[in-house]
Amino acid sequence: MALLELTDITKTFGAGDQRVEALRGVSMAVEAGEMVALVGPSGSGKSTLLAIIGALLTPTAGSMLIGGRDVATFDAGARTRYRRDQVGFVFQASNLVPFLTARENLLLVGEFGGADKGALRRRADELLKELGLTEAAGQAANRLSGGQRQRVAIARALMRDPLLILVDEPTASLDTTRGAQVVEALREEIHGRHKACVMVTHDLEMAARADRVLEIRDGLLRAHGAPVV
Repeated sequence: MALLELTDITKTFGAGDQRVEALRGVSMAVEAGEMVALVGPSGSGKSTLLAIIGALLTPTAGSMLIGGRDVATFDAGARTRYRRDQVGFVFQASNLVPFLTARENLLLVGEFGGADKGALRRRADELLKELGLTEAAGQAANRLSGGQRQRVAIARALMRDPLLILVDEPTASLDTTRGAQVVEALREEIHGRHKACVMVTHDLEMAARADRVLEIRDGLLRAHGAPVV
């Protein structure tokens, strides 16, 4: 059963001569435990689609089911709770608090939900261990390598146990070796924790490490390498 299911999503900006169709009838599904890479040229609609899935933008038309609920119909309060509780974001820049340790960056996210501090610490340490960061747990974020910071960002995205992980260009600032390590670590977490993941990337080598690669071009979605219809 698909954890994420989009049906005929369209997004239009502007009106009249300024009207732009950023997305044109996009339909896709992502299963629990599946990592999907989304590729395409700049301006193709990748970022718009990721923003809609993360409820940062609302679609002009279409439905978006997450766990069977249509996020496109949520009011502002429900959308905020959805982003907080059901979505984990990993961005190109890790966006860690530089003077906090790796562990503290994770705990900071967990504390927003009012969970037991002991349970939060155990979860943070578990995630850091899985991502090979145990020795770095007590180091300030600004002393970590780029690859370590991105792995901390992945752990942070998983702290609230979301259904969905959205990833935007996670390897853009990394060399090929470190980028591959980050994507492999992310894929292992997605598979092991049965999350649905959509990763936007310009790097086809990194995209190939996902379970499936989709391409967006001029607002239309297709399997990578397939003709646009």
